[in-house]
Amino acid sequence: MDKKNILTYEGLKKLEDELQELKVVRRKEIAQKIKEAREQGDLSENAEYDAAKDEQRDVEARIEDIERILKNAEVVVEEDVDLEKISIGCNVRILDCEFNEELDYKIVGSMEANSLKGKISNESPVGKALLGKKAGDIVKVETQAGELEYKVLSIHRAR
Repeated sequence: MDKKNILTYEGLKKLEDELQELKVVRRKEIAQKIKEAREQGDLSENAEYDAAKDEQRDVEARIEDIERILKNAEVVVEEDVDLEKISIGCNVRILDCEFNEELDYKIVGSMEANSLKGKISNESPVGKALLGKKAGDIVKVETQAGELEYKVLSIHRAR
């Protein structure tokens, strides 16, 4: 049995848009590249043909990946998220106790995690430790860098 892919509505929409783009636009572009490369004659030494076939293989693999993700998707309705405790789909403001620095994160499923955009996975050490906590709670997280300590300042919906 495949693992459920937890997605926010935003993440679901992004994957659906990418899938549409790959199926409608990219497939057509690649088919045109292959056609043009074939018209050049001998395919055994045709770099454009090989590159287009490689690109086609990559696009088809990505389409398969997205379809598999969507087939096993479980969408979190962010408006229904309970803001009493931290769960997937909510935003949190925490205080890094060591550096006295406030951090904002959105807790998302692993498919959407992007630390550069402040989206942390529910499966990451910090995300896992935060789940179920309430504002005011102190959270200790064991990481490769050692134990980190955070205080949950607030839980809110995305703005």
